[in-house]
Amino acid sequence: MSTTETLLLPDLEHAASLCALPQHERFARYNQALKAAVAQGKTYPVALLDLAAVRCNAADLVRRAEGVPIRIASKSLRVPSIISAILALDGFSGVLAYSLGEAIELVRSGVTDDAVVGYPVLDSAQLTVLHSDPELLQKITLMVDRPEQLTPILAARTMAASGIGSDAANELPATRICLDVDCSLRFSRLVHIGARRSAIRTVRDAVAAATHIAGVPGLKLVGIMGYEAQIAGVTDSSLVVRQMKRVSVRELSKRRTEIVRAVRKALAAQGAPDLEFVNGGGTGSFETTRAETEVTELAAGSGLFGPHLFDGYDAFKPQPAAFFATQVTRKPTPNIVTVHGGGWVASGAAGADRLPKPVWPRGLAVTDLEGAGEVQTPLRVRARAGATGTPEIGSPVWWRHTKAGELAEHVNEFWALGTDLENLHRLLTYRGEGAAFL
Repeated sequence: MSTTETLLLPDLEHAASLCALPQHERFARYNQALKAAVAQGKTYPVALLDLAAVRCNAADLVRRAEGVPIRIASKSLRVPSIISAILALDGFSGVLAYSLGEAIELVRSGVTDDAVVGYPVLDSAQLTVLHSDPELLQKITLMVDRPEQLTPILAARTMAASGIGSDAANELPATRICLDVDCSLRFSRLVHIGARRSAIRTVRDAVAAATHIAGVPGLKLVGIMGYEAQIAGVTDSSLVVRQMKRVSVRELSKRRTEIVRAVRKALAAQGAPDLEFVNGGGTGSFETTRAETEVTELAAGSGLFGPHLFDGYDAFKPQPAAFFATQVTRKPTPNIVTVHGGGWVASGAAGADRLPKPVWPRGLAVTDLEGAGEVQTPLRVRARAGATGTPEIGSPVWWRHTKAGELAEHVNEFWALGTDLENLHRLLTYRGEGAAFL
């Protein structure tokens, strides 16, 4: 992973003035940036990143965190230069990676010196690389929630120790471990609301896991993580959802506090070091997660790019920052235009909310029958207030993706627009760097 582009985000005052522009003026700027990219040889589709919006979103996350450090969820960005630029801002510290290979590359390229892998790692090749480099071991933390997940970790550690000799093996840094705690809401065995992530749910589960890890030579329990998906990742779409969130916040706040305190007590009883961090929440739950006294850091990523899935929260409204443009290539009827491409559908349970959303010109919508197509997408031109007319053949249509990071898996680069239309940044994605971590 290269680090050739050093990116400085716009100053907040200037960024805020650009974010305050009316929508038609913002898209006029984007169209100018698009023309410049095409003039430099870029072909459709074109991904664009509004750096002013990214800067405003970063500032809003820091405001909402109220002094609690924010760990960047890299899966929601997947652009090394953007991750570096955000980490350079006050209020952000460390990366929550989605694979060990990614974490290794981010550390080796100097993007971060503190990466927590948010998911269990069983890949022996990646674990061997980690344990073959003492510097990586000191900067990367692995996630577990079951003892079986420790087996390949210990095997890689044993292999590394055998390869460097007994004296050096004694100096091999401990493998850093984080416990992933289930933060879902359950009313019974039949009612489960939230992500099905972890086998650790109760104080007893967590204490047993912590005690086991503390008793294994070469392992060091340094953190606890919990992601409350049913709070952070669900928009405030109805009174029922809002009530569910309130109930979940009350239940989780009490349970997480009890778990963290019990684990700390168990570690102290064994003479093991205290936890270094307790990570919680996501972009959608800052207000409630930061209020928990045992949480030492928050996690966020999607709030920086503002995908359309995040439009429906009561407590915050992120600036849309990431877009892609497709080109109108057909006009089969007066009220239908067809663009080349468009079918970048998001992960998750299949539904209309997984489709990308055409946002400019206003008044366009995918058809019910075809949706967002693999190589072409027909768009209905709706006659409604605010519509900006029918785009002509050759003109662009701007879209927002449902999720933040997945757009980067479709393109090699973002064309990033700062304050100066004459100076576009070409920012490589993981894909553009030749990396496919998952």
